[in-house]
Amino acid sequence: MRRRITLALTFIGLAFGILALSPPANAQTTGSDAAVFDIVQVSGFLDEINADFIEQSIADAESIGSGGVILQVNSSASVISDARLVELAMRIHDADVPVYGWAGPSHATAQGGMAQLMAVTDQIGIASFASFGNTGELVVTDYLPEGRAELLEGLEDTTISDLDAIDLGLIDHESPTLALFALGPAVGDELPGFESIVDTTSGEEPVREIASPVRLRKLSLFKGWMHSVASPAMAYLLFLVGASLLVFEFYTAGIGVAGVVGAVCFILGCYGLEVLPTRGWALALLVIAMLGYAIDVQSGAPRAWSVIATGCLIVGSLFLYDGFSISWITLLVGIIGVALSMVNGMPSMVRTRFGTPTIGREWMVGMMGEAVTEVKKDGVVMIDGAPWRAMVNRTTPILAGDPIRVVAIEGLFLEIEPEEGGARDYREMRG
Repeated sequence: MRRRITLALTFIGLAFGILALSPPANAQTTGSDAAVFDIVQVSGFLDEINADFIEQSIADAESIGSGGVILQVNSSASVISDARLVELAMRIHDADVPVYGWAGPSHATAQGGMAQLMAVTDQIGIASFASFGNTGELVVTDYLPEGRAELLEGLEDTTISDLDAIDLGLIDHESPTLALFALGPAVGDELPGFESIVDTTSGEEPVREIASPVRLRKLSLFKGWMHSVASPAMAYLLFLVGASLLVFEFYTAGIGVAGVVGAVCFILGCYGLEVLPTRGWALALLVIAMLGYAIDVQSGAPRAWSVIATGCLIVGSLFLYDGFSISWITLLVGIIGVALSMVNGMPSMVRTRFGTPTIGREWMVGMMGEAVTEVKKDGVVMIDGAPWRAMVNRTTPILAGDPIRVVAIEGLFLEIEPEEGGARDYREMRG
């Protein structure tokens, strides 16, 4: 029964929640010249990007004389310092406009630092099947409304539902949608400054609708993207993908698409891991894992280092974050994907490149080619239409475009000499 009532109220709220709805004819209003209300969407972890966004939204609302700010929250954790959290609480408490908090939509949550900030607001609302709590140690008690600190006792490590919040006295009434949170259960119960209209002509019974203009605020495209990069799953996968592509690029000649994409992913992954509470020793295990795989990739077959690397990868992935964990789906994608590519894919690529009859070591010695880049100590040369990494032991560099000759192969590098001026013994050895 409760679910049916909730669904019905949700559809009604959505219908009434159209932005800047114009009053119909013969409508009775509860006020005139309604002020604009700002809806500020805060989702994901409470990081520095979201913290700055909340502060800027309040400042913008104050500058235009907004009727109030409603924080629409769906956040499960905070990754900012306690000092920064206290600054935000003070900003909300001292704002020149009312600030309200609503955890929604349905099944959303407000936990950690974001739950503490919601507790500082003038009024709290929670959508149906949403949760609130797990606040951690309260650090914003100086800015809580009178009596609210006592209501939050016992919520430091547990969450409550919307109905439990009503029983506790934390919220006054159910608010399945944001519109119903602002309108309240009846005429006169609206948020202070928020106005409604009563439509007496459109249906058989009078219906309340929104009169106050509403302005939706969300993170800009770039900041929203960087906020997503700093999520636990995204930072973890970007780091692994970037490191894997860089290892792959090490075994190819020159700088290709894989190297560029890998570098970008690696940098973004490092940024996300720096923002999040990352365990240093677990991150070090991930680095050791990639180095271990790289050693066996060079040998062309999985050996002891592959076993060590896989163990480091599993342990580092499981304990990477301090205070929360990664979903098992993300862990499977990261661990299995990296292990398969490093143990099977890349060694096969190296064996194909250096071990086939078409491109064999003996066949290449004595071949002529051309320098693609300037070769001082090392560079890239073109042999039989294929790029190769090469090195030369000469004080005078080989310029790009100069003809060269292969004299030996050292590991992954070709040892070359200029076509003219090479050592005499090499030419004699070639007969």
